Amino acid sequence: MPIKKLIPVLALLLLGAVGCESRTDKSQTGGVEISVSDFDGLPIRGAVTDDFQQIETLTLQSIAKDAFAPTSDLMNVELYSYEVTFSRADEGTRIPPTLVRGIFGTVPVNGTNTIDNLPVLDTEALRVEPLSDLFFENGGLDTETGNDFIRLNYSLVFFGRTISGDEVRSGPANFTIEMCGFCSVP
Repeated sequence: MPIKKLIPVLALLLLGAVGCESRTDKSQTGGVEISVSDFDGLPIRGAVTDDFQQIETLTLQSIAKDAFAPTSDLMNVELYSYEVTFSRADEGTRIPPTLVRGIFGTVPVNGTNTIDNLPVLDTEALRVEPLSDLFFENGGLDTETGNDFIRLNYSLVFFGRTISGDEVRSGPANFTIEMCGFCSVP
């Protein structure tokens, strides 16, 4: 075959290869993001008890990354877990262990899912340092700082997968709660 006839054939093959790549590309174009859009019933102060701490109502929102592109049910996000990590908002350095829990639910594309009574601090975290220091039988004081309270920053992240198989992760929702042993909690 003469070279002049081969060039258009090669151009068509190259164009076809580029076209296939764009259909399977999983970059920022297309797809969805999830975020915590609202939460209510979050205590600002918590008493250390043998119970767990939870958010009364939390709303997750799914947003199509390209507002002008068509959407489908394949973009719905099936949740599979969430994670709460901690840092100190006071001068202390000891923190509770990370909480990772499975969760079930679907956040429809460009829709919301409301979750009730989401645990963010479990019994296990209350029974180990630093929070266990605040129990009366352990002295009621953070042994690291000498305070009768511990101020904790919480960072909450959700993980899911679209029906089409793309991994989705929310940005962190951050809040601070003061934990105490002998305080009254509103």
